[in-house]
Amino acid sequence: MAERDDEEETLFEAPPIAEQERMIEAIVFASAEPVGMAELNARLPLGSDAAEALVYLCKRYEGRGVTLVKVGDAWAFRTAPDLGFVMQKERVETRKLSRAAIETLAIIAYHQPVTRAEIEEIRGVSVSRGTVDQLLELEWIRFGRRKMSPGRPVTFVVTEEFLDHFGLESARDLPGLKELRAAGLLDNRPQPGNLPGAAGGEDDGDGDNGPEDQSEMFEE
Repeated sequence: MAERDDEEETLFEAPPIAEQERMIEAIVFASAEPVGMAELNARLPLGSDAAEALVYLCKRYEGRGVTLVKVGDAWAFRTAPDLGFVMQKERVETRKLSRAAIETLAIIAYHQPVTRAEIEEIRGVSVSRGTVDQLLELEWIRFGRRKMSPGRPVTFVVTEEFLDHFGLESARDLPGLKELRAAGLLDNRPQPGNLPGAAGGEDDGDGDNGPEDQSEMFEE
């Protein structure tokens, strides 16, 4: 019996760590989306250790033009932050988030998980279905768990796509107001609700106040 166990271990012996690095490098490079640890472990040969291989692979890419970065619980190759300027090019802005969408996104990012009613309380005005739909379409927010409160309201949280777009490992890495304004996510007008230094109750004129926007049902 012991001989059989030894034979099975030999048959499924993990490849060298350097080979595991190469496999992970190929998988992540070929993927259009960040690749999670569970998927890496599932695709590597039996006995491999994706976590250990990633440590070595990250070191291998330190200081290179392309770096291996963690996005939420997944991994992706991205251009080194200090080389972003060589990747920039002039382009026409075909779609821009409304002020209401920017404020709603910021509230969700900094207060998640947050319900629609809580967003409206913070902003001081109602949130239109179109604003939420725009953020859902961009896949920057998603439905979270329902709250254990009357009505079981659904909550909203930011997605890994949001983190990836802004180069964040997790929501804990969100910038402050100065960084947000520098990135063009906020303007210099007073911000509504409970955001730092903000004044509540401002009507942004984008139709968020209409009574037709008050009824919306979500399913898990």
